[in-house]
This record gives sequence, structure tokens and C-alpha cells, in this order.
Amino acid sequence: MSNAYSPLPELNALKGLEDRLAGQYFAPGFELFAYDDDDRDWFCGMAGPEYLERLIHFAYANASGSYYALWRCDDRADLATLPVIFFGDEGDLGVVACGLRELFRLLACEPDDPEDECPGRQEYVAWLSRNFGLTAPQHAGEVTGPAEKQFGRRFADWVRLATDGEIDI
Repeated sequence: MSNAYSPLPELNALKGLEDRLAGQYFAPGFELFAYDDDDRDWFCGMAGPEYLERLIHFAYANASGSYYALWRCDDRADLATLPVIFFGDEGDLGVVACGLRELFRLLACEPDDPEDECPGRQEYVAWLSRNFGLTAPQHAGEVTGPAEKQFGRRFADWVRLATDGEIDI
């Protein structure tokens, strides 16, 4: 039996860093939770299990309950290349990255609010470079724009189908 956090090497590496940082945030409010925690139903019962199974929940996006999930938009073998979806605590919903590595870049951005302390940020940025050869984008839109362009319409259509049109994004 494996002690790995998940079947994704990228998330396992991030979990290792998060554990080493011992509670020090590296991005405002970001925190991994139990991989593929199926207790999260952003659709509030409007989507059937066949739709909910297409989402792999893995992290809080902020301290107020928003979270990230991978969207199984197809049956690709490399789960780390699935689009990353943001489920906001205030109803926001959208594609934020084309895959985990792009999300990792997004997490390296400077916080919008200067009061958002992230004592582990510099260690995270070094980890990102060392492990993946990646750097923070100059602007979040460098990551979110291409993700939305590539997957946004398709995701919105999927949400409408999953919720019988009850949710329109």
C-alpha cells in the first residue's frame, strides 16, 4: 500500500513541500486537502454522480472555502494535464489553468493584497524552479487567459448539461 498523497507525482511533490513548510502558506489560503474528497458538491445536488465523478477535488483556493478541482474533460491518462477548475465560495466558477503545472505557476504570483502574508512563498518559488523549471507569470492572466480560451466554453456547456441548465456560467 502506497503512502502517496495522490496518483499524481506533481501533487505528491507539492504535498511534500507543504508538509515541510509546516503550516506556512506559500500562496494566500492555498491548502491541499484529502485527494479526490468526494464530499464537495458545488452543484448543490443539481448534478448527478456521473458528472461529479468527472471532478477530482484537491485543494482549498483560499481561506473562505473556495477550492480547486481537476476536470476530467476527457479520458487522458496524464491527470496532471487536466484543466483546473476554481469553485468559488461566492458562486464563482471557471477554468483557471490548463493543468497542474500552470496552476503551480499561478500560485507563485505575488498576492494581490499586500496584507496576505505568505511566509513560504520564496521557498515555493525556488521549489517551482528547481522541480519543474517554472517561474511565476508576470500577470495571472498569462495562465488564466489561455485556460479559459481553451476550455471555458466547453466547461460552461458541461456545467449546463450537468445541472439541466440550472447553473449558467
